[in-house]
Amino acid sequence: MTKNETEIIGKDVKDMYGTFMGRVVGTMTEVDGTIQSVGVDCGSGGLQQIRHEQMVVREDVVIFIPRWRLDSQKLIREKQLTLRRLRALMDIVSENDGMKTDAEIIHDKYRSRLATLDETEEGIKAVLDTRAAELEEELKSAKMLVFDAKLQSKSNEITLAAFETVRARSAAVIERINSEKSEIADVKGRIADLGLEAESAEPRRVQEPPVVAGSGSHAAVQVAEVPPPPAPEGEAPVFPEPPSSGGDWLSRMESQ
Repeated sequence: MTKNETEIIGKDVKDMYGTFMGRVVGTMTEVDGTIQSVGVDCGSGGLQQIRHEQMVVREDVVIFIPRWRLDSQKLIREKQLTLRRLRALMDIVSENDGMKTDAEIIHDKYRSRLATLDETEEGIKAVLDTRAAELEEELKSAKMLVFDAKLQSKSNEITLAAFETVRARSAAVIERINSEKSEIADVKGRIADLGLEAESAEPRRVQEPPVVAGSGSHAAVQVAEVPPPPAPEGEAPVFPEPPSSGGDWLSRMESQ
């Protein structure tokens, strides 16, 4: 392990929104000495083994990155690159009509890659939906704590100062929940935009000439029966640039 990797031991772990999660106890390493996972003491949550790639080591804290964020960002990067290459391919064909045959082979390769990414996308969207539902339940629970504390305060079961403490702590929890909900909504929006971009790329596929029906493989084609080609309806669709990413969570962490 390098010096920077050993410095992770003993540090506090927080999530992307600044909430304390636990403390690094130690690491599990590969045969070559690189860190495979990090053991985090989460109190009553037990000792959690977290993949090293989900940890960002800062000077005084380790930031935990949820798996859904890493997977969705990887999907977005790969899909953006695949669509950019498809766009470049279509531009090449439009500039050189003689390259249609070669372009079709490469086109099919990237179309196949998009299909694979679509399957991955379905799994990621299911995870995002599940996490969003969990956050909704956590939000309801936090709001109920505030309401019940207010009820206890009104019935003189707790002091006003105690109620204010409950409200302040719950407000911090609600802010964290809403921040993660916003992150998830942003990621889902970017994935949806890429889906629309992929659909807009479909009409630009290199088209084969129509097959003319006839009797036998050498059937003659009557020129009078062939309709004139339709007039062009406009320029080929333009791929929109992918939307910019959401809030800079790392800068937000450093400002705290």
